[in-house]
Amino acid sequence: MWAHPGKQLLFMGQEFAQGAEWSEAYGPDWWLLDPSYSAEPDHRGVRDLVRDLNQVYAATPALWQRDTDPEGFSWIEGDAREDNVFAFLRFDADGSPLLAISNFSPVVRQEYRIGAPEAVPVWREVLNTDDGRYGGSGVANAEPLK
Repeated sequence: MWAHPGKQLLFMGQEFAQGAEWSEAYGPDWWLLDPSYSAEPDHRGVRDLVRDLNQVYAATPALWQRDTDPEGFSWIEGDAREDNVFAFLRFDADGSPLLAISNFSPVVRQEYRIGAPEAVPVWREVLNTDDGRYGGSGVANAEPLK
């Protein structure tokens, strides 16, 4: 959602994965973030992910600079529904790309090929939502990808 064109919207409690519907009578379930409540560590992981997503978003002009310009977006993979994967490019005002890849399945896809532009010879992972810090499996790409 942070990489896709358009404005990001979270409702009360979504920034830490509150399970219950928000109620104006009680407010968000902030207790879910309490470190002493060890049964729910994933809530802190989602909170940390939203924080890191916001930092990457603010520091990456391709994610917001051409938000309403059709030339600021290009699909790479939009029909891999069997794999639950999609990928697209976002471009800043200078045309520098950011490649966003989403795998919505619990299956780790080793050696998965995406048709990334040859103009960028090496890609570097900026943020991986599967990082163990966020409650993911910890599979990452520490080295640049070709």
